[in-house]
Amino acid sequence: MTTQDTTSGIPSKRGSSALQMGPRKKASSSDPLVSHGRHFGRMVFALCNYPSLLTNGVLRLELLEDTPLEEFPAEERREHRVFEQLLDSYPGLLERLKGGSEEEILHVGELIGKGAAGARGDDTKTLKSAVLDWISPKGEAIQPPLHRNSKIDCGFNHELTGSLLCPAGLDWNHSQTKEHLRSGEMLVCGDQWPVFYPWCGLLRSRLLVCAYKHVFTSPSSVEREPKAMRSGNARLHGMNSVTIASLAYIATQVQFSLSSSSVFSWTDTTTDSETFYHSLLDLLEDPEECQEVDELLTWWNRQVFPTSSAAKRPTSANSALSKIQQKRLALKHATRLDVVTA
Repeated sequence: MTTQDTTSGIPSKRGSSALQMGPRKKASSSDPLVSHGRHFGRMVFALCNYPSLLTNGVLRLELLEDTPLEEFPAEERREHRVFEQLLDSYPGLLERLKGGSEEEILHVGELIGKGAAGARGDDTKTLKSAVLDWISPKGEAIQPPLHRNSKIDCGFNHELTGSLLCPAGLDWNHSQTKEHLRSGEMLVCGDQWPVFYPWCGLLRSRLLVCAYKHVFTSPSSVEREPKAMRSGNARLHGMNSVTIASLAYIATQVQFSLSSSSVFSWTDTTTDSETFYHSLLDLLEDPEECQEVDELLTWWNRQVFPTSSAAKRPTSANSALSKIQQKRLALKHATRLDVVTA
């Protein structure tokens, strides 16, 4: 049976992709799911229509009894992985969804979505001002000044923010490039990544580290040496390592903070945040890039969670420990061969 044949029987209530933002709906008052949604949106997937994610996920569970996930389209496979991560991160959620009505499933999704949207709004608001401090020349003020309550002079309209947002393939020092970017004659798509601080390497900039600490380990931790215990969102949710999605989330927030857009919107054509976020995830989740991504995450964990096991350096190839481990593996392999041939 093909995926097309299988999915043709999906009930009509199944909406469009859940990994896109849907219309805003009012959610109920405070609930543990709201708090969980705040963390899940930052850590696992920020761009989500949660009522659709849950509705589609429950329906897909039935289809998966007859059709393996590998036969579904790539977008549905990614959506279902996000759904499974949500189930794994909140004990009892699957039972609640399976035993609930369609209205209950939608309500649960609205609560989680309320938390994710609230966290995103809070981060956008606080980072807008903080980013100006981090990009200011040491011991100097930004010239001409950038106002903390207005972003009209940010983005390509200012020399400093423009130089950071300029796509890596363009020369910001070229007068025609500046003119075309400022006038909008040259549009920058989300997959044309900005420079930020290129000499530090892709996603290894001080600016991103400051923003990450600000959101996850507390604003006060930005200028301090990392410590084992730190109050903040990470500690509240038992987070002790950096995730791929959280890096993409922070990079997207920083891109918006530097831009001239006044209101965060995933569909804003100026920042093209949706494409920017997805393109980063596409790179970081690419199996062909796993070695580079592992090295990147190790580097990040040293910056943010230096005492966690995820921040430890890999064992050197010629170390005593490495040789002992190799010898043990060889012995186990030889034992298995003896069992098979016996």
